[in-house]
Amino acid sequence: MVKKIALEEHFLYPGFEDYWRPTMSEVAPERVDRLIKQLSDFSGQRLETMDRCGITRAVLSITGPGVQAEPDVAKAVRTAKAGNDFLAKEIAKRPDRYSGFAHLAMQDAKAAADELERSVRELKFCGAMINGHTNGQYLDHPSLAPFWERADALGAVIYIHPTDPVSVAGVLDGHRALRRATWEWGFETGSHALRLVFAGIFERFPKVKLMLGHMGETLPYLLWRFDSRSKLYGFSLPHPPSFYIKRNLYVANSGMYSNEPLDCAIAALGLDHVMFAADYPFESSDEAAQYMDGAAMDEKVRMAVAYENAAKFFRL
Repeated sequence: MVKKIALEEHFLYPGFEDYWRPTMSEVAPERVDRLIKQLSDFSGQRLETMDRCGITRAVLSITGPGVQAEPDVAKAVRTAKAGNDFLAKEIAKRPDRYSGFAHLAMQDAKAAADELERSVRELKFCGAMINGHTNGQYLDHPSLAPFWERADALGAVIYIHPTDPVSVAGVLDGHRALRRATWEWGFETGSHALRLVFAGIFERFPKVKLMLGHMGETLPYLLWRFDSRSKLYGFSLPHPPSFYIKRNLYVANSGMYSNEPLDCAIAALGLDHVMFAADYPFESSDEAAQYMDGAAMDEKVRMAVAYENAAKFFRL
């Protein structure tokens, strides 16, 4: 069994259930109750699962949407800070097993920048996870420039996690099985990341590191297409889209336990840009670990993706 660092591992801070429960509206109540127990646990089943799967460290983040769905700006800022303080206390109990991603109230660019800096410098978090759009506002909005400026100065990692889209895509009508995690979230999150690329965020703020789960939400597969077609629609940055994606994007294999997307991500982005995640408790950590341990791949690739890349990238 190869040792692993897992990057998309979720928890619930007390009081965040009201943000999260609407995303579980189509899930059986008993399953929701079980998830709440798993998300709220730091010392029992979570550690047992990590030990069983060879996960030496989990980078924890508040499950979405969190304060991205909070309409009251002051409450969002206050609640995000409280959630980060709560996580820091849990990490302090087991600093050898847990690290964290900050939760940020993107309703207020300066407050988000300040909290990112506090979380990285004082709480020693690995960066921040933002759960998609914030009440319909995406991260390329001009008002967020102060946040990106601070993130650039810190060389911070910003992980975009899926959320429900602002409006439901009509093309999916009549096909419930295509909603959310099957396809809808991937399209939403990949599109969100592309907005940052096409808006020139990584041209202006080149030291920011963007992270996506699910092996990059299909982006590594489409680099040539982005470069070729964007020319027809006025893309005018100094470099083609693929340049910024290859330089600034890092991906985790959460919920993508197959060699085909792994091979594509490595070929498109480079081996050092691909890392492991179990997506606990929404995916099976056992399935993720069994894939990482047993799939046919070069042992150097296995060790790099499972542990070494994250250890180096996050200085863990």
